[in-house]
Amino acid sequence: MHTGPVQPICRDVLHLKYLRGTETTRQEVYRRVARALASAEPSAKRPYWEAQFFGNLQRGALMAGRIMAGAGTGLQTTLINCFVQPVGDSVRGCDAQGLPSIYQALEETAETLRRGGGVGLDFSRVRPRGARVRSTQALACGPCSVIDLFDRSCATWESSGARRAAQMAVLRIDHPDVMEFIGAKHQPHRWSRFNLSVAIPNTFFDALRADGVWALRHRAEPSSAQQQAGAYANHRGDWIYARVRARDLWHTLMRSVYDHAEPGVLFIDTIAADNNLRAQERIDATNPCGEQPLPAYGGCDLAPLVLPHYIRHPFGIGGVAAIDWQALAWCIRVQVRALDNVLDITDWPLPQQRAQARSKRRIGVGVTGLGDALLMLGLRYDRAAGRDMARRLIGFLRDESYRASIALSKERGPFALFDAQQFLTPGTFASRLPRQIQADIRRWGIRNSHLLSIAPAASVSLAFADNVSSGIEPPFAWRYGRQIKQADGSLATYEAQDHA
Repeated sequence: MHTGPVQPICRDVLHLKYLRGTETTRQEVYRRVARALASAEPSAKRPYWEAQFFGNLQRGALMAGRIMAGAGTGLQTTLINCFVQPVGDSVRGCDAQGLPSIYQALEETAETLRRGGGVGLDFSRVRPRGARVRSTQALACGPCSVIDLFDRSCATWESSGARRAAQMAVLRIDHPDVMEFIGAKHQPHRWSRFNLSVAIPNTFFDALRADGVWALRHRAEPSSAQQQAGAYANHRGDWIYARVRARDLWHTLMRSVYDHAEPGVLFIDTIAADNNLRAQERIDATNPCGEQPLPAYGGCDLAPLVLPHYIRHPFGIGGVAAIDWQALAWCIRVQVRALDNVLDITDWPLPQQRAQARSKRRIGVGVTGLGDALLMLGLRYDRAAGRDMARRLIGFLRDESYRASIALSKERGPFALFDAQQFLTPGTFASRLPRQIQADIRRWGIRNSHLLSIAPAASVSLAFADNVSSGIEPPFAWRYGRQIKQADGSLATYEAQDHA
């Protein structure tokens, strides 16, 4: 654990984002959070678990930013960092698939942002620009204009405290307006409150490899002008608005990424195939930073482990640099329990979010400081030995997390929708677990449908971990200037030093 002087940037981020009431130190934050996490335990066991959670935070475990900022404060803010919420193809009420209308989705997004959660939204169901709107004999504005509406509206909503909520906009690569979506951020200040991702199915890559054409399609009927320009209905009930060369579309996307660092891409079929609950839910989007694919109203309940805290004799000082695997295993087990408790103590912006969480109990144990940990072990991030150690670390995190959730299932019961046969169907993430863990899942069940999620962990890495290399990134630089937004909206510039 870091015991040297606190960097000014770390001290001030702690003060701006995480200290509450009369708190002045990290230890006081840890005590508040530990007490809140223990409140989900039976009353007789709360003192014991408060001590365990507090010890875990001292040893190198952290909770995600929303938890560190909000747990135990009494504020009606959510402890869940981010959500995914659905948007249907109607203006009011629900659309033909029962999904919330644009304005209902906007209202739900507003409430979630107001309560402190970020939101990811898939706008692919919104009919293309110029498509027919039969109820009013008008022409549709298209998903990009709808995103404009969300972006402008979100500018009027303040996220809880000093933590600004983020958003993600997703559009499928077969949507007729995908080219407008890809180029939207080329316009200065457009969609400044959104990250962007294009959802890409495997069939697109088949077309790309074959240098074939790619159909832009939608269920909504094109206007007369669009039909006269060549739009037509296919045998599946879709309307084909246009056919483009897949390679041209891909190059346009890659050029935008090169020039503007957006949009990202979601391998949507891989996400579906890997999902432990693929038989029970559909995933169309991720949370704003992309680390967790989620179904409609799903949420991110996150907690990273600060890996450098588990390195003994860093850089070979005083002995051989090594990971304390026993200490890491203990912290992982406590971390799983802590995150399961969060689901029972948090406020939920929407009842649909509560129902989704209670039926599946998704959590996300992760890591931060991987780059610094490898440095301390004398391993390069870009060499085979470094990759092998990263693989070993994450495999260890996976197995210990699943074992901890199985143990919780023995104590508290499995998540409500647990079905061992579906959960372990070949191809799911869980089906690749070690055989003994799979056997234990069949015997005892598992408390949480999903266990792992590696988030950027940026501000908690600053405030509580002396600016370790955040998430799984290598260090950006040993020293660098960084601007931090202050409570009054001004920007302060700091020199940041990497922890390692």
